[in-house]
Amino acid sequence: MSDELALLDATAQAELVRQRHVSPRELVDAAIARIERVNPQLNAVIIQRFEKARAEAAAPDLPDGPFRGVPFLLKDLICHSAGDPYHAGMRLLRELEWVERYDTYLAARFRAAGFVFLGRTNVPELGPAPTTEPVAYGPTRNPWDTNRSPGGSSGGSAAAVAAGLVPVAHANDGGGSIRIPSSECGLVGLKPSRGRTSLGPDAGEGWGGLSVEHVVARSVRDTAAVLDAVAGYLPGDPYTAPPPARPFRDEAGGPPGRLRVGLLVKAPAGQAEVHPECATAARETARLLESLGHRVEESFPVALADDEVGRAAVTVITAATARDLAYWSERTGRKIGPGDVEPMTWAIAEMGRRVSASDYLHAIEYLHAHTRQVAAWWAEGFDLLLTPTLPEPPPRLGEFDPAPDDPLRGFTRGGAFVAFTMPFNVIGQPAISLPLYWSADGLPIGVQLGAAYGREDLLIRVAAQLEGARPWSGRRPPVHA
Repeated sequence: MSDELALLDATAQAELVRQRHVSPRELVDAAIARIERVNPQLNAVIIQRFEKARAEAAAPDLPDGPFRGVPFLLKDLICHSAGDPYHAGMRLLRELEWVERYDTYLAARFRAAGFVFLGRTNVPELGPAPTTEPVAYGPTRNPWDTNRSPGGSSGGSAAAVAAGLVPVAHANDGGGSIRIPSSECGLVGLKPSRGRTSLGPDAGEGWGGLSVEHVVARSVRDTAAVLDAVAGYLPGDPYTAPPPARPFRDEAGGPPGRLRVGLLVKAPAGQAEVHPECATAARETARLLESLGHRVEESFPVALADDEVGRAAVTVITAATARDLAYWSERTGRKIGPGDVEPMTWAIAEMGRRVSASDYLHAIEYLHAHTRQVAAWWAEGFDLLLTPTLPEPPPRLGEFDPAPDDPLRGFTRGGAFVAFTMPFNVIGQPAISLPLYWSADGLPIGVQLGAAYGREDLLIRVAAQLEGARPWSGRRPPVHA
């Protein structure tokens, strides 16, 4: 039955449990068998908690949430679970056998929804790379082509879901880290609005408000239903997104109305050359939207062409990385030096150490002003912005490696790679990547739709409409359970 379950999304698996056609323990055992069989080809799951998962699935107090008994994987970054290893992609933490003592608020909400944690997925060290190739655990491979990257920083989660190991997995996004791997692995990846999900109790915000938590999934309905389960204010959160008018799950299948959609195919600040197939994916989606009754015109917020925004974002990210190393020095009681982390991580942190308090605050002020300029485009009457998710198809493994004389080579290349995704982290608005196109080589190429702040409901409605018009559920990568 394991292979049959691999084809079902989380909503369908939860329904099997509710109808008593399968038990939570059977779901978990089947997923573990798939991981043991397929993961050696992908290196997506790097930390296992199989025996704990079996015991939790069989326990009478397993929460009776909407996903009761559904197997789940946590990305090994930000969200951690009580009594389990947590390494954030760092070889140092792996060598120290670091274990966290408590659930983050998000992990607690995943548990309350009924998910059963099977383990943790691979990430780049501390998360700044758009690929998943840490020294600590080695590269994760894309199930569509194992010579290619599955994206980052949620590449382990995306590879696991695309290959059918689990139906949905935790992910987070500070510059595209939900949408990039979703595009490269043929999944649905929604980056929610800033403040939609809690980062507590460890943090109020990540990367100056750029980071947000959610999942990578196979279906729009799973994306929506999981957001219902984990979204909302928790005590101590510095801010929260406005609550939806009705559950997000109810939006999947709801009529989106006739929408006004802007189309942007070129990198807005000229950061990257857009591959013809990525441009074609966006243009074909524009035609599909028009066939569904929407109005599409070539338009985008002109403020997106401001190249100073990238420099401000780099100021924030490098300062945050410097703080990350100081944080782990404090927690481990060990002064972290250049030999304890990867060359790129150390070089980014060195940049961050040169950022003054005034520099940092100026960057935040600049990003806030930019956000208002961009948001005005939506206020002037547009509903959505349509773009390629990425400027190129899934790259080969190794393309983001540092050079001996340039440890920042991968970080610099990543700046061009996030030309379409990073703007939505800066402005805090929701954006979703959908698997609507495949290249001539059979590689998934995502398209991105972005909405006004707080309008995940609209994104879910139109995403479900596109899913119905051009279904992707029947597509399977060569490496699949």
